[in-house]
Amino acid sequence: MTAVGQHRPPPPPEVPRPPPGSGDRRRAWWRVLDPYVAALAGAVALAALLPASGRAARWAELVCEFAVGLLFFLYGARLSTRETVVGLRHLRLHGLVLACTFVLFPALGLAVTAVAPAAVGEPLRTGVLFLCLVPSTVQSSVALTGIARGNVPAAICAGTYSSLAGLLLTPLLAAWLLGSGAALSADGLLRICAQLLAPFVAGQLLRPCIGDFLGRHRRVLAPVDRGSILLVVYTAFSGAVEQGVWATVTPVALLGLLAVLLFLLAATLATARLGTHLLGLDRASGIAAVLCGSQKSLAAGLPMATVLFGPQAGPLVLPLMMYHQLQLVAGALLAGRWSRAADHRLPGGTTSNTSPPADTTPANPSPPAHTSPEHRPAPRAR
Repeated sequence: MTAVGQHRPPPPPEVPRPPPGSGDRRRAWWRVLDPYVAALAGAVALAALLPASGRAARWAELVCEFAVGLLFFLYGARLSTRETVVGLRHLRLHGLVLACTFVLFPALGLAVTAVAPAAVGEPLRTGVLFLCLVPSTVQSSVALTGIARGNVPAAICAGTYSSLAGLLLTPLLAAWLLGSGAALSADGLLRICAQLLAPFVAGQLLRPCIGDFLGRHRRVLAPVDRGSILLVVYTAFSGAVEQGVWATVTPVALLGLLAVLLFLLAATLATARLGTHLLGLDRASGIAAVLCGSQKSLAAGLPMATVLFGPQAGPLVLPLMMYHQLQLVAGALLAGRWSRAADHRLPGGTTSNTSPPADTTPANPSPPAHTSPEHRPAPRAR
């Protein structure tokens, strides 16, 4: 108990706290430095050093077809039909994402491939156009939307709708815009249905039986998804090495391809941002729309490329793999910026300053009401 007139001990020094948004920035950059990106590069290097040939190539193709079917089966089994229907209320957001994915991207792809320098080469040009036809991604869009304090449920639904639409629109657009480059004959349609649509529908039908099991063992089954993609990358690039396609891909071509991909990403981000303002979307929904509308799915694009292009898919998926890393870097930067902006916003929607709030606690707070009179401090002499 403190004696009358004795000064109170000074409060303990405050532990310095990290600046607002620093934790989100670290998480965002961890998304960029995903070891899975290094694994993809390792699969490409392995295909360049030890490509599958002869009977090994045939077995690799068969295993790859099975892995692609299993991948889309798991997609269907994990997709919640109820959540997909509930998410339909964000019609303007989903319309903007679909327009960016299947209208804006193909238009930009046609424009940039028409004016791209000749040094880029025909296979990479075709790969850029195929990149523009791939649906949006779900995993990275949702993760970055959460970091940016955006509308995560809307991002989940937007990515899901884009993936479902891509099962039909990507092959059709590839046949229309790529011509003979995409094998979309009657046999090609049957192959797409057998390898992509049929496993997806089967997963949806079996979801009531195995959905809970997959949810409980999500971490155990995660290597199946990523392992399937790595196998697809290795098989596709092995075929390209065997055909000698990499002799046409020069460092100058890669630099030109990088410039084209940066333009695509910047133009899509700017257009999607403008669309959110024109449609009057709120801040959280606008963040989800920009991130979902500017990203492309590596998990869906690579299996589709193997089905549509067969052994020639190696150099055609290189633009998609490079764009995947660029979209992660740009998305992490934007998510960190939006997260810091959200930390400075007050509940009323105004922006606070960076200085700490003033301490309004009185120096000598009044004692609680239940304190007995003998324990109360004596009043100060006037």
